[in-house]
Parts: sequence; structure tokens; C-alpha cells
Amino acid sequence: MKNVVRFALAAAAVVVVAGCQMTSGGGSAAGTGPTARADLKPTANNITSGWVQFAQRGDRVLVTAEVRGLKPSSEHGFHVHDKGDCSSPDAMSAGGHFNPGNKPHAHHSKDERHAGDMPNLKADDKGIARYSFETNLLSIKGVANAVVGRSVVVHRDPDDYTSQPAGNSGPRLACGVVSG
Repeated sequence: MKNVVRFALAAAAVVVVAGCQMTSGGGSAAGTGPTARADLKPTANNITSGWVQFAQRGDRVLVTAEVRGLKPSSEHGFHVHDKGDCSSPDAMSAGGHFNPGNKPHAHHSKDERHAGDMPNLKADDKGIARYSFETNLLSIKGVANAVVGRSVVVHRDPDDYTSQPAGNSGPRLACGVVSG
């Protein structure tokens, strides 16, 4: 009987230790680290709104979003901008793309790009875009590439990923400041 109790206690200890490792924010699918969020508000004369969530997963950040009020079946530039300021009617107060490494604007798959360069939003036939993207060029908080205190902007046109300095994605439809 003593061996059965010892085995049960040992098995329980393994389960507890494994559970702690899964939820400590070490990047596993079961657990995440710190999170941050931006609520997107429309710029002047626009109706686009939504939310963007950032979740730290080890050395990567998962960006998820839902954006409404877009033209049906359209594509839109979507970026993290340098300043956490959406106060101007056209959201130009958000500044340019977040670019701590002074890199050129480029496709989100390239290492040499702005930290704030992300894939375009793609709206469905109802004008709703649901989005998920993972990047190693952003972090939630801290010194390097922190997204908290910056802004997220939805543009009218798709990002062409080549035009400098911002991909020719046109006016800003919505803006939200990232808080965490």
C-alpha cells in the first residue's frame, strides 16, 4: 500500500510541475505571457472600428484583431505606428510606422523591415476582417520593440510592401492606442 501512495504522490508532483511549466508564459500553446490591447476608433468621416490584441508567447507576439466597417471584400494596410496618439481627426498624430531599427519599409516576411510592418487586413463580404499574425519584431513591454504606448492604424488602401516610407496605403481609417 505504501508503494501505491508513493507512486500516486510522485505522479501528482509530475502533473503539478508540468502544469506550472505550461502556464508560466514560456511560449507554449497553453499559456501566454503579458497582453496588450488597442481599441480602434474611426477617424473623421469614417466608420471603421474594432480591436487589436497582442499576446507575448516567448520571444514572439501573437497579434489578433477584428475590424468592422470596411468596404466588403477589400484589403487594407495595417501597421503599428510610432506614437501612441490618435488625437488628430486624421490620426496623423500617430506618426509613421514603428521602426526602432531604422529599416526600410518591406513585406512582413522580411527580416529587414519596420517592426510595425504587418500583413494587410482582408475584409470579408460583410466588411469584417478577422486577423491573426505572429511576429518576433515586437514585444509587449520592456526596452526593445515594446508595443505598449504605441498606436495601431488601419489604412484605406492595401500596403504594397515596397513603396517608401510606408507602402502607399493611403489615408487612415481607424486608430487605437495600445495599452497593457
